[in-house]
Amino acid sequence: MAFSSSVAVRELPLFPLSEVVLFPGRPLPLHIFEFRYRIMMNTILQDDRRFGVLMVDPADGKVSKVGCCAEILQCERLPDDRMMVRTLGQQRFRILDYVREKPYYVGLVEWIDDEPSSQDLSGLAIQVDQMLRDVVKLSAKLMGQTVDLPDDIPTSPLELSYWIASNLYGVAPEQQALLELQNTMARLEREVEILSSTRNHLAARTALKDALD
Repeated sequence: MAFSSSVAVRELPLFPLSEVVLFPGRPLPLHIFEFRYRIMMNTILQDDRRFGVLMVDPADGKVSKVGCCAEILQCERLPDDRMMVRTLGQQRFRILDYVREKPYYVGLVEWIDDEPSSQDLSGLAIQVDQMLRDVVKLSAKLMGQTVDLPDDIPTSPLELSYWIASNLYGVAPEQQALLELQNTMARLEREVEILSSTRNHLAARTALKDALD
């Protein structure tokens, strides 16, 4: 997931997506069918294969100012000029200005990172990981089936915070807020709150199910 650039500010083609928040190190498969985005992808494939993903709030159509750069890993061209594209999240960015809007958006962006921390976050990361496993275990019990977590869940606090955030479903505004945080501890602490609330809710439902059974 390493990404570096000697240029602090650059122009970046932009791909707004409704309720989709991309995080560094996380995959994002895309089906490209709109003409303007087919043009964009063809242009990107001839350059550095990178573009920016921005979340669009469906409630008001507002495009977020902070997004994540995606790198095209694989592109499959379909007979009718559509594309199936496999991408991977790289570095986060903030929109400074829009360079142009047609045929697709291009923005002037600056890269952003989490603030350096001198604190040991390993204990917090372990707490988040355990809460995740509790949530999965309770969910599996409620559904009456086995739910297996992947073997490659990150252990580093930063990468784990991105992994957890990317696997929250149906809460795009919350994911966007987590993406915009520039403090790993703050992101993990918020995820503790989210997972704790979910775990308590599932535990109550499990207890009720057991009582009824």
